[in-house]
Amino acid sequence: MTKPYFIAEISANHAGSLKTAKKLIKVAKYYGADAVKLQTYNADSMTINSNKKKFLVSSGLWKGEKLWDLYDRAKTPYSWHKDLFDYAKKLKITCFSTPFDSEAVDLLEKLNCPFYKISSFEMNDFPLLQKVIKTKKPIIISTGTSSLREIKDVMNFVKKNKAKKVSLLYCVSNYPATSKDFNLNNIRILKKEFNCRVGLSDHSIDNNIAVAAVSAGAEIFEKHIACKDSKKSPDFKFSLYENEIGIYRKLIDDTYEMFKKKTFYRHNNENFYKKFRRSIYAIKNIKKGEILDKNNIKLLRPSAALGPEYFNKILNKRSPITISYSTSLSKNILKKIK
Repeated sequence: MTKPYFIAEISANHAGSLKTAKKLIKVAKYYGADAVKLQTYNADSMTINSNKKKFLVSSGLWKGEKLWDLYDRAKTPYSWHKDLFDYAKKLKITCFSTPFDSEAVDLLEKLNCPFYKISSFEMNDFPLLQKVIKTKKPIIISTGTSSLREIKDVMNFVKKNKAKKVSLLYCVSNYPATSKDFNLNNIRILKKEFNCRVGLSDHSIDNNIAVAAVSAGAEIFEKHIACKDSKKSPDFKFSLYENEIGIYRKLIDDTYEMFKKKTFYRHNNENFYKKFRRSIYAIKNIKKGEILDKNNIKLLRPSAALGPEYFNKILNKRSPITISYSTSLSKNILKKIK
């Protein structure tokens, strides 16, 4: 298990503004994201410009919207990409993208995209997967809506095609996702089944899910981010808003710190409190030769030389020395006692 890798997803939260897109990259860097991610598509590469019922969103956050209009509004224009990659490089934060067709991959290769994300809905798009694999770049695949059998088919395909490095994200494709939608044991199952890095593509509005995902072994976290200029974006309602990004980063990092050690461990800070253990004390003045019993010795705090584990060994034995009231018994007594 490695330190969480935090991907700040810009998606549609630029709200049609290149200036806002750059601001989101800056915000991501400021609040500690490891990378920012774009989405590379045109509306025509996603759907058909049709008013037929099947091309309308029937429920959920975007109910009533025409798919083509939604994607046209949400797209990151191809003409912005070089500017955004260059800006991210200037700020020293990794920038990469999710391509949705072959043309998008070609554009991203010209920009030297360091690795690629495959979205949940394109997970079984084998021609797209094959195109990305040919770049010989690492790949992150989201698994929303997919059964374990479908994920196995995809992983067999990428293995057969000699993909360089593949990671999986457990994803719940509901926007926003609620806690009842999740089975975080899926993270453990994916790690065991495919022996690869597994993370969480998080569309929830509950940070407890990310915390629990760390404890389940998640190593990559993808989360949409937003700023005040993103409020009209179709993704705003399930995104982290400005300082919430830093809170999220700290939560996953702090949780990781609590799980990263694989051997039994206690922090040195606890040593201070060892003094609150018990030791054997004289609760009366004890003469040399007097029987040590429960009337004159007792286990009390704070800790001293002779601990509770010796109490029964000296009980009902004669004291080899004189012991004053409130004195803790020394281990030297053990050598002299009969």
